[in-house]
Amino acid sequence: MKTIPDSGQSPGHHSGDPETLALSALGWVLTDEDRSARLLALTGLDSETLRDHLTEQTTLAAVLEFLINHEPDLLLAADALGRTPQELVEAHRRLAA
Repeated sequence: MKTIPDSGQSPGHHSGDPETLALSALGWVLTDEDRSARLLALTGLDSETLRDHLTEQTTLAAVLEFLINHEPDLLLAADALGRTPQELVEAHRRLAA
């Protein structure tokens, strides 16, 4: 399992920024070719659209929704990012609002 380095903050001192968390989660998803292909297939995005809309809340929410809908990936992503699954779910809720 790959660990994504954080911004140097200690666990429990993470930014409350859901956009940053979603981008970190996307980075984690993209470390695995099969998972990346599944993200694109299930979200209906293609790599160009994903790249062009990275800053849009709906795109970032879709990334987190992808993880939320597959619990094994949600748990692995949370662990790799040094977050709890609940933090990813909360970030999704904030982005989807």
